[in-house]
Formats: sequence, structure tokens, C-alpha cells
Amino acid sequence: MSTPGVLEVIEDLCRSYPSLTFGVGTVLNAADARKAIGAGAQFLMSPGTVMEILHDFEESKVLYIPGVMTPTEVLSACSAGAKVVKVYPVSVMGGDVYMSALKKPFPLVPMVASQGIQIGSIKGYVEAGASAVVLSDSIFDKELMRMGKFSEISEHASQATFEALQSIK
Repeated sequence: MSTPGVLEVIEDLCRSYPSLTFGVGTVLNAADARKAIGAGAQFLMSPGTVMEILHDFEESKVLYIPGVMTPTEVLSACSAGAKVVKVYPVSVMGGDVYMSALKKPFPLVPMVASQGIQIGSIKGYVEAGASAVVLSDSIFDKELMRMGKFSEISEHASQATFEALQSIK
């Protein structure tokens, strides 16, 4: 939600690629969650746990992935109904080492590693127990975006996809 024009982009992507799944991140309140869903988002992520979103969309087909950082936050989010959590900001907490430590008491909780993850470190996060990784900063480099170097951004996305596939083999 922090990217200008995100709702229009989601609408366009959903129209152009109806068989794909699109989501919106940095959703900070229920009103923005409803706007994102109205635009076609099928999953939502937050940097923290927004209980109003968690409760409002508990029975929805839309997946809400709240952000957590500590074991207490994992426990609170899961007790409130979260099916998946986003560990944020994982890189400043120790990266894949922290992910591995956090997974030990919660082996059955699917966790998404988010923030500061480089394409070359996907395998380490998967081995540490991450169900998914967020690579937005690595793929959508702000300087490349500003300069309109979309072919390089596409190369980053291809490289990330290749590494992710190798990580799960």
C-alpha cells in the first residue's frame, strides 16, 4: 500500500493475468485491506499484526499474513487465527539464523521471511524453515525502477525464480 498507484496496478495485473495470484503488502488497517481486496488482491501482508484485519477477514478467501518478530508475537498472531506469519524485519534480526531459531518452537507455523533478503540467500532461508521469502527490494531495485531498466528487473526475477526452484529440490 506504500507504493503510489498500487491499487490500479493490482487491478491491471488481475485483468491481464487472471490465472495468477496477486497480493498487497504494507497493509496497515482494515480500510486499506478492503481497498486492496476490491482491487483484486488475494492475499495481504502487514509489517505487524493488525488484529482488525485478522478478525475481519478470518472467514474470507483472502489470506492475511500478519507480521511478527518475536516468539510472543508468533504465538499471539496464531492464537488470534493467523494461518501464516511474516517474520519482519528478518535480516536485521540475524537473517536465516534467526529464522531457524524462531521455527524451533513453532515447526508447524508457516513463516514468510521478509526484509532485506538477497536473491543469493533464498536457499538458506528455505533450509532455515521459511515457507516463502519476500524479495521485493532485491528484484525491484529502486535505482533500476527509477531508470526504467525493466529488462534488468526481469533478469532479477528470473534469477530469483531459478534459485527458488533449486532451493526446494
